[in-house]
Amino acid sequence: MALTQQRKQEIMSNYQVHETDTGSAEVQVAMLSDRISRLSLHLQGNKKDHSSRRGLLKMIGQRKRLLSYINQGSREKYQALIARLGIRG
Repeated sequence: MALTQQRKQEIMSNYQVHETDTGSAEVQVAMLSDRISRLSLHLQGNKKDHSSRRGLLKMIGQRKRLLSYINQGSREKYQALIARLGIRG
């Protein structure tokens, strides 16, 4: 369920703010979103995997905190990021 190095590089190149950016809030949110979607698929088939469910809830909370941080800095960046990731209605 972990992200491969190649997948991480793809996410970083798509969401980085500048050329050497590897850990900005935007990149972290994108990586968390990818992990959340993969883990959600796993949990659909493995309903009794409670430890993974707990991990999923922790990741969702971390993504929520990072999105709140981005929203405080720039509302436009926040709106663009959630639209690009397809999260929230």
